[in-house]
Amino acid sequence: MEVLIKLGIILVVGFAGGKLAGLVKLPSVSGYLVVGLLLGPSLFNMVNSQDVESFEILSEIALSIIAFSIGSEFVIKDMMKYGKRIFWITLFEVIGAVFVVFAVMYFIFNQPFAFSIVIASMSAATAPAATLMVIRQYRANGPLTRTVLPVVALDDVFGIMAFGLALSLAKLSISPEAVTVGEIFLTPLIEIGGSLLLGALLGFILAFASRLAKSRDENQILTLAFIGIATGVAKWLGLSPLLANIMMGTVLVNLIRTPLRIFTSVNDFASPFFVLFFTIAGASLDLSILATVGIVGVAYVFARAGGKILGTWFGARVTNSDKKVQKYMGFAMLPQGGISIGLSVIVRQELPLYAVAITTIIMFSVLIYETSGPIFAKLAIKGAGEINGVDTYFPESNIEAKTAKVAKKSRKTLQQSAE
Repeated sequence: MEVLIKLGIILVVGFAGGKLAGLVKLPSVSGYLVVGLLLGPSLFNMVNSQDVESFEILSEIALSIIAFSIGSEFVIKDMMKYGKRIFWITLFEVIGAVFVVFAVMYFIFNQPFAFSIVIASMSAATAPAATLMVIRQYRANGPLTRTVLPVVALDDVFGIMAFGLALSLAKLSISPEAVTVGEIFLTPLIEIGGSLLLGALLGFILAFASRLAKSRDENQILTLAFIGIATGVAKWLGLSPLLANIMMGTVLVNLIRTPLRIFTSVNDFASPFFVLFFTIAGASLDLSILATVGIVGVAYVFARAGGKILGTWFGARVTNSDKKVQKYMGFAMLPQGGISIGLSVIVRQELPLYAVAITTIIMFSVLIYETSGPIFAKLAIKGAGEINGVDTYFPESNIEAKTAKVAKKSRKTLQQSAE
């Protein structure tokens, strides 16, 4: 089937899935993923594995835009106020997930150390896309929402560091001569430091270049170009496109006076890519994994959830965070996706002995968390009372309500004049 026809079908079906999800009070993201699963090889096979690979560029664009948008949450004046709290919550959340998963794999199921430490480290990363989309759909804002987004972004930094250290320890446990102690720490630091440096450099350039843009369309073109450059250069250098774009967004939001015009112009363009991204992600999931994952895979899913919820609660409690953050935030940290899948590719290259088992469990986990994660994220922000919080905290941002108010006032004035 012609590629453009398939893209059109994916967009229409994804749109319909989002609408159906809304009818049953579920996040649109869940609808995109479920209908994508219907289109994939598990059921109708309208979108096969080759199609998923050919559409990879669209997924990369969507994920890069999401990462860039998350960078806008790292405003320096806010970080000066909440930075330590964000750091400690993230640290304990990552430690909680890694510790619980490792304990379950190594001590309860008697799995090898290399297998246990690597799969435990892969449990740390949270997929930012689903959480961000749920927050946007429900116009959420409040203590929980303002804590979740920076933590999700920083979570990926810690997750990559944990994976780099775990992979090195795993290789060392299998073959003592395979890796040096220096490499254990150097490899993840190079990837993280290089990604942040690249993002900062491009962010400074974009901040200067944005002064030349005279219209919304020019801002949109310029920013999307830099997002593409950041993603492409990061991949070329073996760095993280996600971290590079987060850093670029962070630099931009802190250097220009009106960052909202930049981020809004990009977000307005990105909606079709988000629908494609999540629908294609659903199509890439394979239900046949359910038959091979076994009880170890099921235990991994529960251990990861328990570790993240426990670690997040502890971090929020020791930092005296808002009670709603302590109670609900862990449930917003469950989505798992692109980063874990990307790390699976590295495992196949660097640790082939356990690659099949680890990849199978991770793909099963992604299947569970990508479909249920957005639902838990919605329950979290609903429990915290932050749905439509944008209109509560920033009533001036509700453009439709403001426009309606002005129109009503104008009609009243005209009516009085006529009388």
